[in-house]
Amino acid sequence: MKWKEITKIILPLLRNKYVLTGLVFIIWMGFFDQNNMVDRISLSKRIRDLKKQKEHYQNEIIENRHRMEELQGSHENLEKFAREQYMMKKPHEDLFIVAE
Repeated sequence: MKWKEITKIILPLLRNKYVLTGLVFIIWMGFFDQNNMVDRISLSKRIRDLKKQKEHYQNEIIENRHRMEELQGSHENLEKFAREQYMMKKPHEDLFIVAE
């Protein structure tokens, strides 16, 4: 289609007050309104990110509960955890730390 043919179709539509009002309404709702589409898209992305974080933290809570039950199960496990994580030692021992 040539430019003149396109203008012959579009120009009468833009002169129609209902089409023009609808176009203004769509532009207003899309960009200027309190609940505009730009904000809605960014908020939905933020919601998706927060749901992923929630799932991650829930998995971490489950792992920590399992680890807690394991530590409360026996004194040997608690001692092993303290030695590995907090580098604790008995008074008569020497501690050597090997960095990887």
